[in-house]
Order: sequence, then C-alpha cells, then structure tokens
Amino acid sequence: MFERMTLQTDEEEHSIEMQLPYTAKAMESHKDDFAIVPILVGALSESKEQDYGKLLSKYLADPSNLFVISSDFCHWGQRFRYTYYDDAQGEIYSSIEHLDKMGMSIIEQLEPISFSNYLKKYRNTICGRHPIGVLLNAVEELKKNGVDMNFSFLNYAQSSQCRNWQDSSVSYAAGALIVH
Repeated sequence: MFERMTLQTDEEEHSIEMQLPYTAKAMESHKDDFAIVPILVGALSESKEQDYGKLLSKYLADPSNLFVISSDFCHWGQRFRYTYYDDAQGEIYSSIEHLDKMGMSIIEQLEPISFSNYLKKYRNTICGRHPIGVLLNAVEELKKNGVDMNFSFLNYAQSSQCRNWQDSSVSYAAGALIVH
C-alpha cells in the first residue's frame, strides 16, 4: 500500500524538517533505542484514509510506538485563496479561531465522518487534514475492538491577528491522543 517518494517530492516536502529537531532533542538520551519511520500522507480519498487507518491501527495501539501527526490549521488570506469570515464572531481573527476550534472540537470527538463533513462544509485549509483523517480512522478501528482513547488539544495560536482583507495568517494547534 506504500510507495517510495521521488527525490523531487522528498526535497519539496518540509513537514518532517519541523519535527526532527524536536524529536532528536526529546529522545537525546535514548538516541540508540528508537527508529523513525516517516510516512508522507498526500491527498487521499475518505476510503483510502479508512484503509490506511485500519492498517496503522495496530501500531497506534502498541505503547512502544509514538505517532507524530503534523499539521497546521487555517491558512487565511488572499494569498492562500481562503477568506472565510463569519462576522457574527467579531474581528476576522476571532472568526478564524472559531472556525479552527470547531474543527478541533470535532477532532477531539474522534469521529472521522464528522471531521470530513466539517471540511466539506467550511473548506478549512488544514494542510494535514488527510493525516488527521488517517489517525481518526485508526482510532475508529481501535474503538471497534474496545480500546479506550481520548484526544485533547493543548495549545492554539495564530501567526498574526487578521483585522482586514489584506492580512493573512496561519493557525497552529498542538494536541495529544492518549490510548488507555
């Protein structure tokens, strides 16, 4: 079900570059005791997210494994071709936060169909929506087998506070899934 990425794809992909320094620092005292298996998830259909979720679920359930799913959240502004705005939320940055937190709340519910429906409705520009979909489907598979889990977001930030249509920002969130 996997294929090796081309050198060009590898050179253009930058998400792992963001994770490796933190992983190296956190695992510094155990540097000879673990291996990293990078999996790049591109654009997937919902059925492929289910397939990969099912495949990876047994590894997610193994307490000796750690998954890092990397994604930013809303890319807002004309340069991103996304300017969803709900004026009932006040300033643009508040609308963006409300939009992101709706998605985050759905992710915390660990329901892949609800997350997919949210994306279809709002078209939020979450780059890692497909890896998140794979994770949610892996969780769904484990829940069928009685595994108890919960997910909580720990932090949220925006790169800037958009107040007018010329502004832009990218949102960031960090969360943790606990498998009991």
